[in-house]
Amino acid sequence: MRINVALKALIAVALAGSFVGCNNSRDYKNNSRATGWDINSKDGGFQYKTDYKEQETGPGLVFVEGGTYTMGRVQDDVMHDWNNTPTQQHVQSFYMDETEVTNMMYMEYLDWLKNVFPPSEENYRNIYKGALPDTLVWRNRLGFNETMVNNYLRHPAYANYPVVGVSWIQAVEFSKWRTDRVNELMLEEEGYIKEGARYTDVNAGSTFNTETYLNAPSQVYGGNTEISQGGKESEKMIERNADNTDAEGNTIGGQTFVQRKDGVILPEYRLPTEAEWEYAALGLVGIRDYNVYRGRKKYPWDGQYTRSGDIKRQGDQLANFKQGDGDYGGIAGWSDDGADITAEVKTYEPNDFGLYDMAGNVAEWVADVYRPIVDDEFNDFNYYRGNVYTKHEINEDGSVKIVTPDDVRFDTLSNGQIVARNLPGEILQTPVTEEDTYMRTNYTNSDQRDFRDGDKSSSRYFQPFQEIDDPSKRMYNSPTYDNITYEDSTGAVDRGYDSAQRTTLISDEVRVYKGGSWRDRAYWLDPAQRRFFPQDMATDYIGFRNAMSRVGSKSKEKNKKARN
Repeated sequence: MRINVALKALIAVALAGSFVGCNNSRDYKNNSRATGWDINSKDGGFQYKTDYKEQETGPGLVFVEGGTYTMGRVQDDVMHDWNNTPTQQHVQSFYMDETEVTNMMYMEYLDWLKNVFPPSEENYRNIYKGALPDTLVWRNRLGFNETMVNNYLRHPAYANYPVVGVSWIQAVEFSKWRTDRVNELMLEEEGYIKEGARYTDVNAGSTFNTETYLNAPSQVYGGNTEISQGGKESEKMIERNADNTDAEGNTIGGQTFVQRKDGVILPEYRLPTEAEWEYAALGLVGIRDYNVYRGRKKYPWDGQYTRSGDIKRQGDQLANFKQGDGDYGGIAGWSDDGADITAEVKTYEPNDFGLYDMAGNVAEWVADVYRPIVDDEFNDFNYYRGNVYTKHEINEDGSVKIVTPDDVRFDTLSNGQIVARNLPGEILQTPVTEEDTYMRTNYTNSDQRDFRDGDKSSSRYFQPFQEIDDPSKRMYNSPTYDNITYEDSTGAVDRGYDSAQRTTLISDEVRVYKGGSWRDRAYWLDPAQRRFFPQDMATDYIGFRNAMSRVGSKSKEKNKKARN
């Protein structure tokens, strides 16, 4: 009898130990690691995404695993402008477009604008007009280039060629549009939005915007909740709600719309930062050579030459660039590089990240405001100069303020072009205030473009006592156009020039562009080379590609191993 009692006690202790061990190793998918409460329960638990795997790769993108590299190390400095000081930088993992944005991709954007905001209506005319690339960039006083002026953007022969004539501002607006269209389709495919609504139910007063959907989902599509909730006949919506209802058929948690915590919506498409672009162009991921790792790789491909050394392709050019005076492609035949102006994307081999034309074809806009020196003393992680922090504009009732068709905001650029900066359906943005930044140490005001720039106005406690255009108050004595180009009472644009004596073109409105182009010598193919151009102007040799931040794990392979 005593033996049975002792045996039972031992069994109880063993079971208790086993239970504790089980608690220590459980995956916490259905209960909280913090409180032990049930989550995602039909009995009223909070709803969380516990089976999320990893970020989906958006259309057109490839994965770029982050790491460290020497930014700004050029192999040749024939300009002697001290514009590239080598700095050690770390870049987080991100995604980047496999190719430059093509004419066809940009035409899709233009056609969408034309259909939703008809330029025949006075209120919307400048929306479409402001997005049009400047095809006149092809003209040359002593050159016959009218063929490109008339055909390059729209003719199907150039459909897969990189778009040019696009300013930095236009590239940013395209990126916003692309973000919304990709997320709109993803939500439709998941049954959260009525099927086909992006074609049949969209107009100037009924559009989809990602940030509006996340912050005021009932206001997308002009407040038509039947569209934004999947429509009455959505089978996926019915199936999803069936899995999220109690025994009486009531929706658990009350969730009708996707939220950020559901992991369905992708981060924004945007221009890459200069650090991201240069890191991606170098493509060090496939290199095992120690000397190359230390920054001695000259081009996106291996080797020190622009021609292939491969036995099967020996002598072939590896990029599209200007080879010499009057030589934009070489002698016709086997030695020709296949292009004189731009080339069709994917004409040349990709680098080790799988990115095409990171040298040659067209140079590319990046997000950064240009400065001659990269300030690595302050930050060597995800370096970027150009932050302008904003917040959602709030109505008196506490709701976000949505742009209406009658409240489109336009900017008049220095060249007189009028562009729309807020489209109907978007949330209006306003600069952060001193109240928002009070007692903060990581940022102190909305506009951080000139932070640590060397002038008085970059200091934290600077108080302006003179006009902002006073040269003594600005680091760079660049031209100003704020009071020169404007619309008068008749709506006509008054153009003029800055008559003051200026010593530089550098300002907060000039942006970096990277990579050589079809107009450039091989010197500019080095990913570390950098130049700048006004953000509201365009050329026939600058295009762009988009990037997207990665959320979650740094490496795809390591993430898979961890799950397995």
